[in-house]
Amino acid sequence: MKDLSIETRNDAKSIFMAGVNSAHPKEAIVNTLSCKTTNEDADRSVIQSLESGNFDSVIILAFGKAAILMTEGALSCISPQFISETPLVITNYENLEFRNNMEILGASHPIPNNDGLNAAKHVVKIISRAKKGQLVLALISGGASALLPSPPSSISLEEKCATTQLLLDSGASIHEINTVRKHISTLKGGQFAGLVRPASLHSLILSDVLDNNPTTIASGMASGDPTTFSESIAICRRNNLWGYIPNSVKKYLEDGLRGIIRETPSPDNSIFDGVGHTIVGSNTISLYAMNRKAKALGYRTQIISKSLAGEARNAGENLASYLLEPVQAPTAYLAGGETTVNVTGAGVGGRNQELSLAFALKAHTMPNQQPWVFLSAGTDGIDGPTDAAGGIVDQETILRISGTGQDPEQMLVNNDAYHALTCSSDILITGSTGTNVADLQVLLVHPI
Repeated sequence: MKDLSIETRNDAKSIFMAGVNSAHPKEAIVNTLSCKTTNEDADRSVIQSLESGNFDSVIILAFGKAAILMTEGALSCISPQFISETPLVITNYENLEFRNNMEILGASHPIPNNDGLNAAKHVVKIISRAKKGQLVLALISGGASALLPSPPSSISLEEKCATTQLLLDSGASIHEINTVRKHISTLKGGQFAGLVRPASLHSLILSDVLDNNPTTIASGMASGDPTTFSESIAICRRNNLWGYIPNSVKKYLEDGLRGIIRETPSPDNSIFDGVGHTIVGSNTISLYAMNRKAKALGYRTQIISKSLAGEARNAGENLASYLLEPVQAPTAYLAGGETTVNVTGAGVGGRNQELSLAFALKAHTMPNQQPWVFLSAGTDGIDGPTDAAGGIVDQETILRISGTGQDPEQMLVNNDAYHALTCSSDILITGSTGTNVADLQVLLVHPI
């Protein structure tokens, strides 16, 4: 069997990074505002509205893992004469850096903390000063929802955190998690847009949601909310959480169901008149960038999924089935999406590490394999509560883990993919990338 492991592993990393780089936040903003992009949503409406005098000034607010770089892009395109005050930027600690032309605050992700709570209060203070004739330009990227916790007064931050953690551990989908988040918040689910009035609002979005639905991205801060209190309760019950979530959360949701608390604003609410948004980067755009890079490296390519979802270990096993198809030339199978993990063990890991370990275990049972390397990683460089972006595995991964005296199957059962892949030196560490457009997968197969 031809040993192409090192070269192929490097190819997989290069292809993945091509996807990450295509979602570079600053370039995505600049390309969109200057129309130097193939993004069909691109336009110069923000710049044109300012230059034509439709607005007196602009207030720049940025939320998410890519907030600093997105703000840099906006500042490079918008003349300082239009900017009414120093841009406020809220990002995660890992991406926290100093910029002398921004007010930058750090907060915790994925579990909210007091720094995020104080940041949300600061945002409300700023938008409460916005006036008619001003434009609030919101730069939104992945992580914004957790970075701006704003629970109602009857729910403590700790109680909201507990609810979020229960949802994450249950394997609930991102849509389900965001639905509940919207209904225990005073900013999400379109409520941010309501607070901006009478000023106008336009959002530039680096999407970490597969369908690029603005009602889901960052829990739909600036978009009408089609979900309800009733649906939030159903999600908690469906994921067997209703008996575990804090009583204050249950009461708030029940009061909303009864109409005691006002429902989040629906998409047809008049507060969204004149509210606009533009998608500046997404998982699909990154997937196509990977496809181009793989071809440039000499691989035949096949995009096998633009919406990989479901339980991570199941997705890993399903992707391993592509190894059963003999290839006549070096072939790259590419995918993008966002899986989930139903945490039942006491181990450490993330969805991409778990997906990679499950792939390697399934592949280990397959006969007559052609040389392969598989990579699954988060474009933000952060996979779960670890320092890894994900995993990169090959035909020897399971043997290397077993060679250290560990049982890889039991480690998967225990949700301990991080330590399993550490044993085999298959942890992929990129560091924080400053962007976030969900996850990407690369399977490279060579003929024997």
